[in-house]
Amino acid sequence: MRLLDHMLGRIVEEGELIVTQADGTVHRYGRPAPGRQPVAIRFTDARVPFDIVRDPRLGAGEAYMDGRIVMERGEILDLLDLVRGNGPYEAGAARGLKTRGKDLLAHLDRFNWRRRSKRNVAHHYDLSDRLYDLFLDADRQYSCAYFTDPEKGLEQAQSDKKAHIAAKLHLKPGQKVLDIGCGWGGMALYLNKVADVDVLGITLSEEQLKVARARAQKAGVADRVKFELIDYRDVAGPFDRIVSVGMFEHVGPPHYRGFLRKCRDLLVEDGVMLLHTIGRMGPPGTTDAWTSKYIFPGGYIPALSEMVAASEKTKLIVSDVETLRLHYAFTLDHWYRRVTDRRTEIIALYDERFFRMWQFYLAGALVSFRHGGMVNYQLQLIRNRHAVPLTRDYMAEAERALRGEAA
Repeated sequence: MRLLDHMLGRIVEEGELIVTQADGTVHRYGRPAPGRQPVAIRFTDARVPFDIVRDPRLGAGEAYMDGRIVMERGEILDLLDLVRGNGPYEAGAARGLKTRGKDLLAHLDRFNWRRRSKRNVAHHYDLSDRLYDLFLDADRQYSCAYFTDPEKGLEQAQSDKKAHIAAKLHLKPGQKVLDIGCGWGGMALYLNKVADVDVLGITLSEEQLKVARARAQKAGVADRVKFELIDYRDVAGPFDRIVSVGMFEHVGPPHYRGFLRKCRDLLVEDGVMLLHTIGRMGPPGTTDAWTSKYIFPGGYIPALSEMVAASEKTKLIVSDVETLRLHYAFTLDHWYRRVTDRRTEIIALYDERFFRMWQFYLAGALVSFRHGGMVNYQLQLIRNRHAVPLTRDYMAEAERALRGEAA
């Protein structure tokens, strides 16, 4: 406990943290802060402090999942927000707990070959449909929403996200669109509906494929919105437009150049691509051990520099970049609250440990976007510099029309 006591004493300054050891010894950290209620936790065995010090994210995550960290005041989001909020990205050298993860293993985990990619996707996306219904919006948009106003609900923000992306694609009726990582089909169906385009959505998740095809059939557009279980490396073009939302995090740095080269080859000469991905505000890093083990095996959050460097090698022109700074924090707050409110139903689907895992995942992600170095990037890429209008006015005009707003 001595090392953890030293670490927490250095980290927690604003806000109060009360830690009770397994033997009943109580430690207090920090000071009262406006807007922060005290957080109190208890360790059920003497090994918890050692596990946290050895690898903070993995140790704390597993201890919470196993019930060895008990929340006595506040909930897991309050604890993680207190720790991460005391070392925000903007402050420079963060005082947060640093993971000593194995860098070599973390780098090897970035290689996502065809067979491994499908296995990694199945680990996360082939979970029960009921689970996703419990916390996502009705369209099952499992990516960062777009909040024109933080007070707007999740459903509206996800609808506005689709309009925001469609506007950047500069769509025209009759065009062929490729949706890489199509999820449950919501984006593909939306683009067909609002822009009169034909869409091919591709996924590596068999469960998502079933749902997407059923949705297209029900909407009566299965002849124009098609879905296939296929790796992006095996797709044949050409396409007028390519959209990819929340898939690039699963590509892996060793494959960035190949991914963008393939996209360039699939686009027609005046084609446009919109890439929406979680990203790092700072330099390249590694994926923490807990996330790799339990949530996204093979996943990696790219730095903007890594994406731009890969595009430079393929002569795919980055024509527009937008940083969505807080939108995912707002999105994750909705998801976290919904998951917490549906605790009984999630436990019935899986068990208590799974619920705690999912809650820890969403809480950790939320504070990373609220205080840490995580953001969302939207990159518009083109093959030819003349492919889109000279100014960005067309984006705003199209978005207003899609959202039904007066100019």
